[in-house]
Amino acid sequence: MSLRFRLAAVCLPPALIVAMTATPAHAASYERVLNGTFDSVKTPWWSSGNTPSRVELGRLCADIPAGTANVWDSMVAENDIPLEAGQPYTLRFTASASRSVSVHSVLQLAAAPYTTTLNKTVALTATPKSFEFTGTSTVAGLHGQLSFQQGGATEAFTLCIDDVSLTGGAVPPGGGRDFGSPVRVNQYGYPASGPKKASIVDASTTPVPWRLLNASGAAVADGLTRVQGQDAESGDHVHIADFSRIRTVAAGYTLVVGDAASAPFAIADNPYRALAKDALGFFYASRSGTPIEAQYAGAAYARPAGHLGIAPNKGDTDVPCLPGTCDYSLDVRGGWYDAGDQGKYVVNGALADWQLMDSYERSLHQGDREETRDGLLSIPENSNSVPDVLDESRWETEFLLGMQVPAGKPLAGMVHHKIHDLAWTALPTRPDRDTQPRYLHPPSTAATLNLAAAGAQCARVWARYDKAFAQRCLTAARTAWQAALAHPDIYAPKSDSVGGGAYDDTQVDDEFSWAAAELYATTGDRGYLRHIDTQITSAGFSWRDTGALADLTVVRLPHRFPARMVAAARKRVLAVADGFVTDQHAQGYPNPYLPADGAYVWGSNSATANNALVIATAYDLSHRGRYRDAVLESMDYLLGRNALNQSFVTGYGTRASHNQHHRIWAHQLDATLPSPPAGSLAGGPNSALQDPVAQQNLPGCAPATCYIDDIFSYSTNEVAINWNSALAWTAAFAASR
Repeated sequence: MSLRFRLAAVCLPPALIVAMTATPAHAASYERVLNGTFDSVKTPWWSSGNTPSRVELGRLCADIPAGTANVWDSMVAENDIPLEAGQPYTLRFTASASRSVSVHSVLQLAAAPYTTTLNKTVALTATPKSFEFTGTSTVAGLHGQLSFQQGGATEAFTLCIDDVSLTGGAVPPGGGRDFGSPVRVNQYGYPASGPKKASIVDASTTPVPWRLLNASGAAVADGLTRVQGQDAESGDHVHIADFSRIRTVAAGYTLVVGDAASAPFAIADNPYRALAKDALGFFYASRSGTPIEAQYAGAAYARPAGHLGIAPNKGDTDVPCLPGTCDYSLDVRGGWYDAGDQGKYVVNGALADWQLMDSYERSLHQGDREETRDGLLSIPENSNSVPDVLDESRWETEFLLGMQVPAGKPLAGMVHHKIHDLAWTALPTRPDRDTQPRYLHPPSTAATLNLAAAGAQCARVWARYDKAFAQRCLTAARTAWQAALAHPDIYAPKSDSVGGGAYDDTQVDDEFSWAAAELYATTGDRGYLRHIDTQITSAGFSWRDTGALADLTVVRLPHRFPARMVAAARKRVLAVADGFVTDQHAQGYPNPYLPADGAYVWGSNSATANNALVIATAYDLSHRGRYRDAVLESMDYLLGRNALNQSFVTGYGTRASHNQHHRIWAHQLDATLPSPPAGSLAGGPNSALQDPVAQQNLPGCAPATCYIDDIFSYSTNEVAINWNSALAWTAAFAASR
């Protein structure tokens, strides 16, 4: 999870560039500044590291240092302001200073070539004065920067600004978006033996003709759509075209409705084998504490080991606690970097770890030899006689074990909630070049129970491959369980969100239940049974809400649990899966995620994949074809059959996400860096618009369209290990069908 940045890119979708450069001047004055009145907070405004700033009496005030060389060495600014070529922009603001000074008000691109629209010098005194300037932009981009620059001062002073307004542009906020063809398909490929449907945006209230064309443009099938009707989450009026009867394996198909053609797609015997491997390959590329080697990840993704204490790193080999919270240091090298930042968090790391191990257990019990074989992945351990999915999960498990408080220390057996940098690093920052000090954050009951659950599962799956490691996992799990019982209410604070995500959670009954289920499944100790008291519900599961995992573990391992418990859990899983399938069928786009309040959450695509996991589990329990089909259609949604006509998986589809928020995979910012590797899942639509790029460009968006493929839109376009683990699990299921 990541926040804030200092530089911005100038890349944006070609369709939006056209809208921003070809639109004639408009009389309307669209406001482009966020929070220009500073009524309570300064976000999204920022200031240089040498220029502390704060909101004071409804103004943004900054302490300007003396002795800097350049005017831009000290500034306050707001990034991510959209600019349109040929359009005028009017800047208005009120400012004062504690002594008579001159400052520069500048509107420009935030990165090279720093093209300037406005650069005006203003003389300030202690008496607030209002200013107004107009300039015309010569460039189009999403990442303009409005700044007040005051470096080069010979004496320190305080600058205060208020009522900042920037109006202009012809494209209204949230306008200028182009979703491409109204014919929305799985842009990667459909299984020959599975359902094949498309969603079409069409206002007609009666069926319309469709044609399926092969790569040569010849029609191979035709039919009439079914009118689905108005789709509440997207605002679209949708039709469904069903061409499931076509099973001829080939690439280059398109579906045509009227004059509109879909993106090309394939029909294949098993299109998801490759995606299942790539989704798992994401984890090797995300490893901390080891070189990422070209022979495994490819030359573009090769990099030195990060955070091993090699300068300029402070490293993860001897990490102290935040000052005043403990008197020891731990070696917490390894694990996976969480998301767009380089923090490592126990609660979502354990969920990702669980999903990889659960995928192994599912494949083992279903007889899927492909997913349980050694040599499946391109990783250093791919010839050690251990299934590669377990090798990869072990990389995270070893880190989780290292986060446990040592014996003899206060809170012994508890688990530190997270470890990350003291402050947010800039984009891009390669992990071996991270200069920030790193700290252990205090233990939490939630993190402790996550280790208890993942450790118990580790002991079970590793027993046949490495008995010593399995015993180490079980000892840590039992120790964590006892520590959590002794300290059931130590919570990670929501406020601990500088330099890393908070991952706060004040309700841990679900973690107790999940951990108890895993410990009982591994040990058979009946003392754990009374703690298994949560049930799967229509809310599904996430890193914060893990109660459903208890039921999923029970039905995964029915021979290990009492028959009455298994029967009840089976009934609940099927009922929840039925609800997800109903939700999917009720929508114009096949998403098993349908929030009750209509608002999509941060990481909504992971909810799609997690709900698909529940449906897939229902298939394993019942072998009913409707569940299999629902999982495959969920993959359709993630791969392009959605309101955005967007594949959310890098490398899979004509219109695939490739500018996800990340500090290493940052091609949008630096052409020498790669985009995220193939198989990386973007977070997806987020109604809350919790970053400035989303706030500037998506206001008024229908919930299912609140997404932008931009590296700075961390609230809609980040990646995360517990999102990719859900994709990997679901893709592995789809590949096995």
